[in-house]
Amino acid sequence: MHASHLLEDIARKGGALNGVIVLDLTRVVAGPYCAMILADLGATVIKIENPQDPDLTREFPPFSQSSGTPESPVSGFFAQYNRNKLAAGLDLKQAEGKRLFLDMVAKAHIVIENFRPGTMDKLGLGYAVLKEANPAIVYAAISGFGQSGPNRTRPAYDSTAQATGGLWSMNGLQEEPMRVGTVLGDLSAGLYAAIGALAALREAEKSGIGQMVDVSQQDSIVSLTENAIVTYTETGKVTVPTGNGHPFVKPYGRYRCKDGYVFFGAYTDKFWREACQTFDDHEMANDPEVATMAQRFEQDIYERKVDPAVRRWCGKYTKAELEQMVGDRFPLSPIKGIDEVVADPHLKERNMLVSVEYEQTRFSVFGNPVKLSRGTFESDARAPGASQHNHDVYLDWLGLERPQYEALLARGVI
Repeated sequence: MHASHLLEDIARKGGALNGVIVLDLTRVVAGPYCAMILADLGATVIKIENPQDPDLTREFPPFSQSSGTPESPVSGFFAQYNRNKLAAGLDLKQAEGKRLFLDMVAKAHIVIENFRPGTMDKLGLGYAVLKEANPAIVYAAISGFGQSGPNRTRPAYDSTAQATGGLWSMNGLQEEPMRVGTVLGDLSAGLYAAIGALAALREAEKSGIGQMVDVSQQDSIVSLTENAIVTYTETGKVTVPTGNGHPFVKPYGRYRCKDGYVFFGAYTDKFWREACQTFDDHEMANDPEVATMAQRFEQDIYERKVDPAVRRWCGKYTKAELEQMVGDRFPLSPIKGIDEVVADPHLKERNMLVSVEYEQTRFSVFGNPVKLSRGTFESDARAPGASQHNHDVYLDWLGLERPQYEALLARGVI
C-alpha cells in the first residue's frame, strides 16, 4: 500500500462508521477509550498529540518483555486504548497549529477532548470557534465534573468520580467503603461519550447542525449506582457497603467452594427449585419456611436456613465441578482470576482477546464487546507511534504543499 493512500484505504475498509473522521485530542483512558470504540466500529480516528508532549500513557506499564529497552519502553497500555488510530503531531499552542486544526475540523465529523473545562477556550479552540469552522461538527467533551456547575474546573481522576459519584461509599466490605478495582469513572465516561457522539452525529447528518456532547465522569458514576438514589429519595436510607452480597436479594453472592469461590444467584422460586434438585436436597425443596422468594429474602430465615444450605452445597465441589453440574439450570459462575479469564474458551470464541501491534511488538488485549453482524475491526489492529502518520494526514488528507509541510515540521508545529 502506498503511504499517501492510507486514509482512502481505511475509509474503504467498510464498517458501520465508514467515512466518519474523528479528531482525537485525548489522553490517558476516558477519551482514548471513547475514540477506540469508534475506531473499532470503522471510523477513521486521527490521534492528535503535541510533538513535544505526546500521550503520557506511551510510557505506562505493562511493557513488552520481548522488545524495547528501558530507555524506550513499548507500552501495552497505550496499545490497548489506541488501536486502529492514525497519529499526527500538532502543537495547538502555536498560531499555525491552531489554523491547521481548524482546517482539520472543517473536514472532520467528530472532535473528542478530555481537557479540564476551559482549556480549549483558552487555546482559542472552544466549541463556539469550532462550529464556525464546521457547523456540523460534533464536539464531545469528557471531564471530571462537566462543562457546567460550580465544580467544573476542579481536577479529577477516576477515583475522584468514584468518590463524588457515590460508588466508593457503596462498594467494599461492610466495615468500610472501597474503590471499585478498575477505572470505572474513566471507562463509563468514555462509553457515554461514544453514545452521545453517535447520537449527535446522526442528527448532524440530517440537519447539518452539530452540537456539544458534555460527559462528566461524576455524572457517569452516579448513573451506575443502581437503586441507591431512588432508595434514598423515597425512604431516606443511605446505601452502604454490603460486601459480596446484595442489599435485599438472597441468596445472591459469593460462596466458597473447594478451590476458590463462585457466584451463586438462585434466588427466584424457579431457580431455587432447580438448585435444590441439582444438589439433591429434598429437605430444602420441601421446607415450607423457605418456599417463596419473599421468605428467603427475610434476613433471619436466610441466616438460619438458606445461607447454610448454599454453603454446604458449594463447599463440596470445585469451581469446574459446580459449573458442570449446574450448566444452564440456574445462575452459578466461577469467580475467575484474570489468568482464567484470558483462558476462557467462550471469550476466545467471541473475540474478546485480540492482538494489537505497536512499535513492532504484539500485545494481547481486550476486544470490543459491541459485536456487529457485518463486522468490527479490533482484530489484528495497530496502535500508532507518535506522529507516525503526519505525512498521510497533512499531505494526503489535509492537502498541504510539501514545502509548507516541511517548514511546519522544522518549526515543531507538527
